[in-house]
Amino acid sequence: MTILIGLDVGERRIGVAVADRRNGSVRPLRTINRTEPDRDGRTVARIAAESGAQTIVIGLPLDARGGIGPQAAATQRWAEEALAGLPLEIRWRDERHTSLHAEARIGGAPRGASGGPPSPAARRAWRARVDREAAAAILQAELDALGADGEG
Repeated sequence: MTILIGLDVGERRIGVAVADRRNGSVRPLRTINRTEPDRDGRTVARIAAESGAQTIVIGLPLDARGGIGPQAAATQRWAEEALAGLPLEIRWRDERHTSLHAEARIGGAPRGASGGPPSPAARRAWRARVDREAAAAILQAELDALGADGEG
């Protein structure tokens, strides 16, 4: 397991990041607009193949007590449908607060041209960036855990 793809699966978008265990690098890659699970799965499979990934790490939005709530169950159902049959290892990583950390890291949505609120397009672009950054945070947590566990 050298190259990993990280997914931050939301209701509308999927943030994607890639990590290389050889050098510890993690980088946000792209954001996918969600459609049907089988189509989403084909897109993820293509990205994994292009990246040479052997593993997909999916962020699991656990509830406040660390349990499987409605959102985590929905993410698991999506993965079962979208990624069924892919010849890749699927791993899960607690993703609580990754979007908040991503927002803090990249800053707030940009202001509009006149200093007012951002345009709808600028807001969508910012949300897509947050999703990619959250996927990168999920992968970084996975790399940190793998390093601490001494897994190869």
